[in-house]
Amino acid sequence: MNQPPGHNPSDPYMRQEQTFPHLNPDMAARVMQYGREEHVPKGTILIRRGDRRVDYLFVLEGCIEVYDIDEAGNPNVFTVHGPNQFTGEVDLFSERQILVNSRTGADTRLIRVAPANFRRMVSAEPDIGEIIMRAFILRRVGLIQHGHGGVTLAGSAHGADTIRLRSFLIRNGYPYRLLDTEIDEDARHLIDSFGLEPHECPVVITPDRHVLRNPTNAQLADELGFSLRVDGNHIHDVAVVGAGPAGLAAAVYAASEGLDTLVLEALAPGGQAGTSSKIENYLGFPTGISGQALAGRAQVQAMKFGAHMAVSRAVSGMDCSSHPYRLTLDDGSTVMTRAVVVATGARYRKLDVPDYERFEGQGIHYAATAMEATLCNGEEVVVVGGGNSAGQAAVFLSRTVSHVHILVRSGGLAATMSDYLVQRIAQSPRITLHTYCRVDRLAGDTYLREVEWIDDKGNRSVHAISSVFVMIGAEPNTGWLNGCLDLDDKGFVKTGSGCAVSSMDSPYATTLKGVFAVGDVRSGSVKRVASGVGEGSVVVQAIHKFLNPTV
Repeated sequence: MNQPPGHNPSDPYMRQEQTFPHLNPDMAARVMQYGREEHVPKGTILIRRGDRRVDYLFVLEGCIEVYDIDEAGNPNVFTVHGPNQFTGEVDLFSERQILVNSRTGADTRLIRVAPANFRRMVSAEPDIGEIIMRAFILRRVGLIQHGHGGVTLAGSAHGADTIRLRSFLIRNGYPYRLLDTEIDEDARHLIDSFGLEPHECPVVITPDRHVLRNPTNAQLADELGFSLRVDGNHIHDVAVVGAGPAGLAAAVYAASEGLDTLVLEALAPGGQAGTSSKIENYLGFPTGISGQALAGRAQVQAMKFGAHMAVSRAVSGMDCSSHPYRLTLDDGSTVMTRAVVVATGARYRKLDVPDYERFEGQGIHYAATAMEATLCNGEEVVVVGGGNSAGQAAVFLSRTVSHVHILVRSGGLAATMSDYLVQRIAQSPRITLHTYCRVDRLAGDTYLREVEWIDDKGNRSVHAISSVFVMIGAEPNTGWLNGCLDLDDKGFVKTGSGCAVSSMDSPYATTLKGVFAVGDVRSGSVKRVASGVGEGSVVVQAIHKFLNPTV
């Protein structure tokens, strides 16, 4: 027996044969070659929430119950694995803390496969590995949809810090339950039961009833076990700084080719692409794919090959005075590496409007995902910008909001946006394009309530709008490089023919040997997901040449 059937066709728990597959006898026999057989009595705890690097367990006889703990402290069994089924989800590939508990539901005979042998099995037995990978990804989606093993986030749904924490959990694929303290009676009872005051919200409450009062992203990551414990004395072959499409591609190819690979990411996998509601022109996905889904799959793929992922670990500095290079993280720890891939992308540009900072996170957004769409459901919204990100946001939001106003300073979209988006915008009765316009005034109380824009002829328009999506480009994240590399006049990293080390015959080589730049942070790069992925995959060849120049 697994999860009882529901009514949501997108629920992975309803896709029993993919989410909770049975391996055939031949596959079961091959799994046995990688582990050891055990006989375990009923009621034995096999895995506890918070464990790291747990074993893969394959059931021969009996069953394994997967459960979390409810608010009363009682076990809530939501999945049972029977003969020829297996435990685990995507955290078996990572070094994160496990989300749920497992115990034997009967006297059980099982195969226990240690983490190193599990990775070897997934690689050496591709048919088994494909089944496991699909099941693990679907199980994580199921945990998120049902909130199993997750945390409770209590706060005003429209509050800047609630939005920040909620976005951080979503983008890192972590299950959670939101209680809106402004409208949800359960939320008020909950904060009262913990002796909390409304001004202390938002709070994050873990299953063991530990309360975090408005934590920073890094504090939340540490509490939930996102963070990898880095060893300052270990020398990695390559450190990839940034986990956008370019960085993740570099990590996948470097790790798959046997390099000791560490990925350092300040926020969440995906970069700016991770905030895209749907990417429809990425090769191989004819119906489109969200940036978050693409990044999540790439992250699991990199970890499958052995890449180490350190999320919520921003690089604050680089010591390039000696080799191996030393990277300093924002918590003061350091990492040593022989080669560096700079894939830090860019940060969002802001509008030059009075009170702008006051409404950031309280009505001003830089991403249009399902979370933001929920916040402005049925309302009018403004999208500022004429690039593909702005077009994707406008089309996505038009499904659920009453109207989308696109503001651009130029005379149209054709020069900056893909034609398929231009056509959809032109054909949508819920989208209006305003050319030669800019936002001139923002007004509100705690939250944004009113937006005024002006055109080049001085005509003004005032609307009762609470959500503005700003997508006007970005500036490179290169401040941490400490002068180690040559930058162009806009701060992007110079690479290729203009660099002194271009004799390495790589268009991604920088002015410092062993340091490469890919993706949006690179001067002259094409700001597209596909090109970033291409650069990240190709740069690994140059890394090999640097690490092994005689080969």
